[in-house]
Amino acid sequence: MDIKLLRAFVTLSQLKRYHSAAEKLCVTQPALTKQIQTLESLSGITLFQRGRHGARLTVAGELLLQRASEVLASYDNFRADVASIQQGIMGTLTVGFGISSFRVAPEKVAIFRTLYPDVQVSLNDMSSAVQFQKLAEGQLQTGFVRLPAPERLESKVLAEEKLVLAVAHERDTELSSAAELLGSRKLLQLSKDRGEGLSEQISRFLSLRQLTPQTVFPADDIQTLLALVATKNGVALLPAGVIHILPYGVRLIPLEGEHTTWQTGIAWNPQIKDPVRDNFINIVTP
Repeated sequence: MDIKLLRAFVTLSQLKRYHSAAEKLCVTQPALTKQIQTLESLSGITLFQRGRHGARLTVAGELLLQRASEVLASYDNFRADVASIQQGIMGTLTVGFGISSFRVAPEKVAIFRTLYPDVQVSLNDMSSAVQFQKLAEGQLQTGFVRLPAPERLESKVLAEEKLVLAVAHERDTELSSAAELLGSRKLLQLSKDRGEGLSEQISRFLSLRQLTPQTVFPADDIQTLLALVATKNGVALLPAGVIHILPYGVRLIPLEGEHTTWQTGIAWNPQIKDPVRDNFINIVTP
């Protein structure tokens, strides 16, 4: 049943005159009459009695009016929701981020929430490799990642990240070089499945300098690594972004040379049309 027929029915019942209802609906009076007749034919019910006082609802028409009004309201609300989603001002946004974006990701999300209060945002901590997979599968709308991204995804560079050595505040660490510390201390490292890109970066860094740590001890998250460093259980090669979550008792030694820097940025799946996501990307990369 055409929604136009229900709108004609409700409008005529409200205004009670064909001429007035036709004007409001922007149709001719004969066209409105035909719409009412079509609706009556489809329903098998006489909806109006036409007389000197205009069009009056029959008993059956009165019974159907409330339901027809509810259907119209629901339809209009649906159209309004579609328009809001098309403009990206309503809906949901799932964003991934990693250690390198501990500061920038929440900042951009806060700005977005202020501008688009009707969008529900979730910020999820996960590795770049996991983000790439979820972006490709449509389970994540956008993410702050280590670049480069896979070819099927689109991305924009935001910053350059640097590798640093996290060590405990001790007198001998202040007098030792990064190479000496890496050769004499246990290396605390993020598990490969939690930071594949970082693991490869560290491997290239160590290999180029022919450094072989005494022991490599894996952990499942950056906070655990930093806690172990603070309690003098070893040293850790980490992104400089850890400075934003650095615990007491840990200092960072800058590193220079090849394999100490990489680009970070934001990535998304261009095959998926998503106005909400695009509004967020425009805030991140104006």
